Amino acid sequence: MLENRLNKRIKLSNKILLKIAEIDELKGKWSGSLALNPRILGQLKRSVIITSTGSSTRIEGARMTDKDVDRFLRGLNQNAPKGRDEEEVAGYADILGRIFDHYDSLKITEGGILHLHDLMLKFSKKDERHRGKYKIQDNTVAIVEKGEVKKILFNPTPPWLVKKEMDDVLSWVKENTEKKDIHPLVVISNFIFEFLAIHPFEDGNGRLSRALINLMLLQQGYAFVPYVSLEEIIESRQSEYYISLRETQKNHKTDNENIEPWLLFFLDCVLTQTKQALKLLLGNDPVKLLSEMQKQIYDQFISDSELSASEIQRVTHISLATVKQALSRLVEHGLIERLGQGRSTRYKRHHSVL
Repeated sequence: MLENRLNKRIKLSNKILLKIAEIDELKGKWSGSLALNPRILGQLKRSVIITSTGSSTRIEGARMTDKDVDRFLRGLNQNAPKGRDEEEVAGYADILGRIFDHYDSLKITEGGILHLHDLMLKFSKKDERHRGKYKIQDNTVAIVEKGEVKKILFNPTPPWLVKKEMDDVLSWVKENTEKKDIHPLVVISNFIFEFLAIHPFEDGNGRLSRALINLMLLQQGYAFVPYVSLEEIIESRQSEYYISLRETQKNHKTDNENIEPWLLFFLDCVLTQTKQALKLLLGNDPVKLLSEMQKQIYDQFISDSELSASEIQRVTHISLATVKQALSRLVEHGLIERLGQGRSTRYKRHHSVL
């Protein structure tokens, strides 16, 4: 029974548990951080769509640089994609943008996955026959470099078993997402490996798997996902990516299944992404990331002036509770420092930003 097999192969070593704990601790810091300026967030998201699209398609053998991707996407409304690389870039950028903007309404179901696959391949005439449909012929998983197959990794699920195995793993995801007995990062990792092992589509499985990681992480509250490219991190570790999949796959559907090699790689990538997100938040110029209201409060601090929350409230006419919350965030991020405690608490601009 698939449920037993999927559960049995999860072996949570101390190393894995520590990585999960560190990711969630950093995730909490992001969630409790400054409410970022929407304009800056929009710029970051657009940048990540370009970077992630370039990386995800290059992993599969495309050759467009990020600069090429940026230039092409800017002109996409006027010029239809030409050639395989541009078709793949257009499709991936489209579904990633949809995921970033509408993740809360997208479903990890057969219909939802088929729809994303259809959208991802909508620019490719060559894929028109099979897009949005499970495969009807055998395919192989291979390492591709510069458009050439370098090594066959394994033969995935035969077409006649794909729907059953996809139904089973999607049922497992739904059940464990609701029960919450297994950590969401483990559920995501286990599902993505099984998805890649099944390889349910004739083409686009790798790209779609990475898009689904973004979707599932966002749905589980990893809100930094649109602002740091996970695909870029995976591309930078491409040999490790294939090795971890191969190490996990070699015992697939045996009594010795163990998800650990792939799970460790997956967690390492998410941990790197989380750390980069916090660096972004605490970068050299955190003032640029302030919301308009926080910037207004921060601007009250001139030179060595010391102010209390009530004094700022009287000048800005922002509610006292909001002022206090903003001041706490500004302190956390090193822009101002707190002087004293209780009712006598005052604040001044941190010496490092004077």
